[in-house]
Amino acid sequence: MKIGYLTIELILGFFLLFIIIKIVGRKIINQISPFTFIASIVLSELLGNAIYDHEIGLGYIIFSMSLWGLLFLSVELLGQKFLFFRGIFEGKPIALIKNGLVDKEALKKSRMTLNQLQSLLRQSETFSIREVAFCYLETNGSISILKKPKYQKTTLEDFNLPGKPAYVPVTVIRDGEVLWDEIHDLGFDESWLKTQLSTQSVTNFEDVFLAEWLDGDGFFVQTIQK
Repeated sequence: MKIGYLTIELILGFFLLFIIIKIVGRKIINQISPFTFIASIVLSELLGNAIYDHEIGLGYIIFSMSLWGLLFLSVELLGQKFLFFRGIFEGKPIALIKNGLVDKEALKKSRMTLNQLQSLLRQSETFSIREVAFCYLETNGSISILKKPKYQKTTLEDFNLPGKPAYVPVTVIRDGEVLWDEIHDLGFDESWLKTQLSTQSVTNFEDVFLAEWLDGDGFFVQTIQK
């Protein structure tokens, strides 16, 4: 392929991509829904394949990118006018934590594990589920968190209080399975665990969906809803 022809294709593809993004909107950049994520990938593939395929001309680039941009714009307009189409193409946020309790059915629906939820919370600077009142899984895969009032951000300067050491919460039971390594690392044993659970009116390890220990704040337990 000649350098001059490739240069023309690159310039044409660049401006077509710029125009499509300007028309469709910034949501294709932010990829705020599964549909926009897929649409952006296909759009880039169309441009890349067209530029580097020797048998494809300028007409193919213009046609393919224009048609894909028109289809995407049509879907966006349908979603703006009709709630039915909006629900299909954009989806809805899923409440993973409601009133401080993890919704197991919502986790299954989202095909997520408790470990993955805890990882997403830590990435959002929330190291314990006990801090969360509500947590929503957004359509782009991110999470939105509303913390319980006592865990919402304040500064020590607001109350003229001295600083306290920070501790990381440790999960000791997950999905009914005791994490003995974590308990031993804390310096505790089975007797301590049973004592802590008894204060929460829990007698069997298998009945616990999640249990956390945090120095200075004690035990947090959520049982399996039967």
